[in-house]
Amino acid sequence: MSKKESNLTCRVAGGSIPKYAHAEDAGADLIASQKMLIPPRDRLLVTTGIRLEIPEGHVGLIWPRSGLAVKKGIDCGAGVIDSHYRGEVKVLLFNHSDSEFQVEQGDRIAQLLIQKIERVEFLPADQLSETNRGQMGFGSTGK
Repeated sequence: MSKKESNLTCRVAGGSIPKYAHAEDAGADLIASQKMLIPPRDRLLVTTGIRLEIPEGHVGLIWPRSGLAVKKGIDCGAGVIDSHYRGEVKVLLFNHSDSEFQVEQGDRIAQLLIQKIERVEFLPADQLSETNRGQMGFGSTGK
């Protein structure tokens, strides 16, 4: 399979440049820049050492690595990187397990998706249009 080409670029300063493991992957791996320990049932801001220049009109979204989530109970949060942000990218990792989790320098800790964004105008309204679902909340669409 040939490497997928892009006409979009994202400049990276410092640290390990995010890389796609496979040509068709949506997310590029983010790498830890130092060794850190996440206690059980706790969270930690993990450094990557990189700064990004995300193209205008796009956003960087940090998502968990599925293997870490399933095998180790590691998830991530607070993952929005605006195009005008130039500081270090850090990854908020949650350890949902009962065991401490050791992050080693060079570990793949999360994945970065770069996506085009649309801005909307929010308008006040006294009522909204009707739908089949209406106001039915969590679990309302079945199993």
